[in-house]
Amino acid sequence: MRATLVRAGLRGLSTAQVRQVRAVRYGAADDVVARVYRELERDFGVLAPPIALHAPSPDVLAGAWLMLRETLLVPGAVPRAQKEAVSTAVSETNNCPFCISMHSSMLIDLVGYRDGANPEPRSRAVGDWATANATPDGAAGHPVPFPAEQAPEMIGTAVILQYLNRMVNIFLGELPLPPGAPASSMTVVRRVLVWLIKSAERSGPRAGTSLDLLPEAPLPDDLKWAEGHAAIAGAYARAAAAIDGAGRRSVPDEVRALVHERLARWDGRPVGVSRAWVEEAIAGLPADQRDAGRLALLTALASYQIDQSVLDRFRAGNPSDAALIDLTSWSSLAAARRVGSWMRFRAEEPDVRPPAARSAQD
Repeated sequence: MRATLVRAGLRGLSTAQVRQVRAVRYGAADDVVARVYRELERDFGVLAPPIALHAPSPDVLAGAWLMLRETLLVPGAVPRAQKEAVSTAVSETNNCPFCISMHSSMLIDLVGYRDGANPEPRSRAVGDWATANATPDGAAGHPVPFPAEQAPEMIGTAVILQYLNRMVNIFLGELPLPPGAPASSMTVVRRVLVWLIKSAERSGPRAGTSLDLLPEAPLPDDLKWAEGHAAIAGAYARAAAAIDGAGRRSVPDEVRALVHERLARWDGRPVGVSRAWVEEAIAGLPADQRDAGRLALLTALASYQIDQSVLDRFRAGNPSDAALIDLTSWSSLAAARRVGSWMRFRAEEPDVRPPAARSAQD
């Protein structure tokens, strides 16, 4: 009962953190949005702003929720501490202060994480794996510290954080605090949030019970790592279909093609501090699509570089909140899927061929 009252009291503070779009308040939500909000409080412990920010586009909201719920929140073969270590490592790679704060707070409680140091060997190992797998080269040379059957949970957690980091960098502040709250209040906020999250975890969210939020869909080839786990595969297949649909309705074909072309050549590394690359990339687009192209490319490859001018230029031609969520969600998931496609989840077999045979084959 106490947790229920605290959750209710925090609803307004959660939606107040959403920027750039008009937040959908708990009491004003209906249909899919209302159901996701109820499930967020039940299974996550609080009306989490990283999911609630998607509410202007309800099918995208449902997709983001399914991916997070089935990987991070539903108990499985991977302990929560290891999932939080992966989440923290991915968020650090993507320069997402909000997500670092949230997930490191859980690690502090679960394993005594302090100042970037993880004293628990297993969660430290999977965090190192997530950091290494931010690039294909790092993935190829790093050991896999978990059995292959845990890949849907491990890669699924990494991919949803790759996605959420980008959205959070655009639509939330640096700390999980409402506007005007002093940074000094984070100590108390962390303690309350961790208590609520752990209270929800004890209720044991059941796998697959939210999948009916979206229609069944086939699992795309770049998400085949989810095979073998029906609920995670179902969540990602449904979410990918919904968010691809959002891209088709709100992102011009030429922009989507450009993003895919750039992602196919991307090696996971930062693009640098200058935005000259994006201006060069969008120069070939029709003039009326360049603002969408700029935002889409920055979302996928450098969300931390997006400032108000980028958003305002897109808004000038696409004023709706739903269009903004659709475009950024589509770009974020396209980049997250690209990272997931190269993440290693099987130990590399040693090459036992004679040197001459290896040279001939190579």
